[in-house]
Amino acid sequence: MLYHSEIVYFLLLAAYQLPDSMSDSKMDELTGGNSTIPVQETQGPAQKAMDQKLNVYIWDMDETLILLKSLLNGTYAEAFNGLKDVQKGVEIGKIWEKHILQVCDEYFFYEQIENYNKPSLDALRQYDDGRDLSDYDFNQDGFSPPYDDSNKTKLAYRHRMIAQKYKQGLHIVFDHEMIKLWDDLYELTDNYTDGWLSSARALLEQCSGGNKDSTPCLVSADGIIDSTDTEVQHINVLVTSGSLIPSLVKCLLFRLDHLITHGNIYSSWEVGKLQCFSWIKERFSSPNVQFCVIGDGWEECEAAQTMRWPFVKIDLRPGSSHRFPGLTLRTVGHYFSVVYGIQDAENDEE
Repeated sequence: MLYHSEIVYFLLLAAYQLPDSMSDSKMDELTGGNSTIPVQETQGPAQKAMDQKLNVYIWDMDETLILLKSLLNGTYAEAFNGLKDVQKGVEIGKIWEKHILQVCDEYFFYEQIENYNKPSLDALRQYDDGRDLSDYDFNQDGFSPPYDDSNKTKLAYRHRMIAQKYKQGLHIVFDHEMIKLWDDLYELTDNYTDGWLSSARALLEQCSGGNKDSTPCLVSADGIIDSTDTEVQHINVLVTSGSLIPSLVKCLLFRLDHLITHGNIYSSWEVGKLQCFSWIKERFSSPNVQFCVIGDGWEECEAAQTMRWPFVKIDLRPGSSHRFPGLTLRTVGHYFSVVYGIQDAENDEE
């Protein structure tokens, strides 16, 4: 008898005509391969938060908050020494890949701006004149090389529209059938990975202070979580080696958008993670700010060491306590305490 997850798997395979393996460059944009960006001004509630204690959690995406590359190349399943169906994982990864590219192209101008990756949606803010875009025709505005100030303005318009769509979420553009396929794929993937997606999302929510059900929380435009009965604020920041637009779409598809705002998503594709970390430190510059990096790669590890921030290394191998499910708020709190002192380990409570 087929289990529900197996039935969903075969239905999803039937629903999608899976393409042959895409080019290495296209996959790198989705999963991370290998400019300048203005430091975002901190005002209002966010500036108030700077005067209080702030924990900044800097997350990697692939093979940390989500699984994609390790599904596509089989390394996730292979770590289980025959207990996982490698080909099933590959097919699941291909379906996600198709989803991501489809959403990028249909809703986020990716075909137009793929070759103009920026570290964040705010990178060209100074070129945005605030024009009303409600009747703007993005297909007829002549956006094309050369990359001069006029085209930077047109790209800034697209970034502003992408930010609006990110805030709205995908439920506003997906029909009922597409939402059902999306939900089924998420459930199938979560079952195949023994709850990796839901467990990672739960920890992300706990790091936001969302685990305190009795605590009303206010979220500023910068994504800072202000728990009104505590002096500690929390913020999740994503620094991914993938290009920016697919990374935003992955946050939406993997249900992370309510926990990581678009302004807190950085692409290190061209500039490197150390540069992104430096921008983040400057953005949240205060004696009361503590940073912690969580990821699986050598680049974020070295960048965290350079910044003298704690680094939590994600390990895909079964049985590790530094994977999902497995990693807990208590463990993350321990890393804070080692670097910043035991009196600052606010996260020791699970």
